[in-house]
Amino acid sequence: MQVKRFFAADMRQAMKLVRDELGAEAAIIGNRRIAGGVELTAALDYKLSALAPRVPNVELEDELRKTQSRIVTAQAELSSRVDGDETANRQLFAGLPLTASEPLIEPHVDEPARPQVAPAPAVDQRLFDSMRSELSGLRELLEVQLGSLAWTQLQGSKPQQASLWRRLQRIGLSGPLSRELLDLTAEIEEPRHAWRMLLAHLARMINVPEVDPIEEGGVIAMVGPAGMGKTTTLAKLAARYVLKYGAQNLALVSMDSFRIGAQEQLKTLGRILNVSVTHVDPGQSLGQALEPLLRKRVVLIDTAGLQASDPALRMQLETLAGRGIQAKNYLVLATTSQKQVLTAAYHSYKRCGLAGCILTKLDETASLGEVLSLAISHELPVAYLTDGPRIPDDLHLPRRHQLVSRAVSVQMQDEPSEEAMADMFADLYHGPKRVG
Repeated sequence: MQVKRFFAADMRQAMKLVRDELGAEAAIIGNRRIAGGVELTAALDYKLSALAPRVPNVELEDELRKTQSRIVTAQAELSSRVDGDETANRQLFAGLPLTASEPLIEPHVDEPARPQVAPAPAVDQRLFDSMRSELSGLRELLEVQLGSLAWTQLQGSKPQQASLWRRLQRIGLSGPLSRELLDLTAEIEEPRHAWRMLLAHLARMINVPEVDPIEEGGVIAMVGPAGMGKTTTLAKLAARYVLKYGAQNLALVSMDSFRIGAQEQLKTLGRILNVSVTHVDPGQSLGQALEPLLRKRVVLIDTAGLQASDPALRMQLETLAGRGIQAKNYLVLATTSQKQVLTAAYHSYKRCGLAGCILTKLDETASLGEVLSLAISHELPVAYLTDGPRIPDDLHLPRRHQLVSRAVSVQMQDEPSEEAMADMFADLYHGPKRVG
């Protein structure tokens, strides 16, 4: 039997080291938190029958959660426990009678006895933190192992469904959305028919506006982090409107006083289109700036792309969310961005109230699944698509089936690795529904 220790920054990296060096048959016989990461002890040619079940067992995770809850409850009770006097303490322990020198004194009727409240015993916070860390490590280990076991079991019992899982991961769809789509096509036996129906369901999940937002008019604001393409998208919308309706009913507003050259860029656009441009400095009332523009049919607002921790962002979003503004705020998302960046952008800007999203840089992206998963899961209508630098030619209204076809056409060429599939299944164990 070969036994070896592995060190890594987190549990998933450690499990990958075990798989790479000892193979999938290695058994985990110990784990603990250490400074800077985790330590796993793994063994090869170890009898696994007494250590772990051969099939996924989510009950293990439920028991882990219950144990952690009991520990927290017990710790809280320990912290709030009140020590009585010595007589009360003796009565708590069965079999310890009172001595003759310490008779039981009945309290006087006129003066009821007041219990002495002793300070709560000190809690060893370090011990509690250590226990919580151990439980967290055990939970993470269970999730990784259960995810790997669930994926292995699915490949053996339902190879057709496993193949569909791989194809959806090549597109870049999230695990929960993939699971929902596969549930909708679970009864279809023929693989090609199942795939076509799956893509049809995906297309129906994408929400697009029935009317071109700029045709409806009003105040339209582009919001989102820096580098997403807000100003370029605004220029395309403005040029499209001017070419169709003329410049007299359009106005541009800039709230970006932070980026160098941002105001000059919008001024140049205004001169080219013969459209008025209004600049709103930080602290200036947006409502007052918009008041002279109310006669315009469409007002396009360009905002600053600020970091989530910047106090100016909160002020900007509160201004756009004001009742007197009545702006339709569209979150501009570059499809070249990573999943974490897209998610952080949504949570930072949802406070202003989002009417939908605009997907940019489709000509540069290698995957559309991440941004489609975000739009579907948060019910964000996709208002526009941009796929190039030409103004306004590279601005398009979305079509559901065309968007899905494009997502399939730019999918990854390589199959996702077994580790990636196992990690995705491990993430699904956070959800209430079991995979398989």
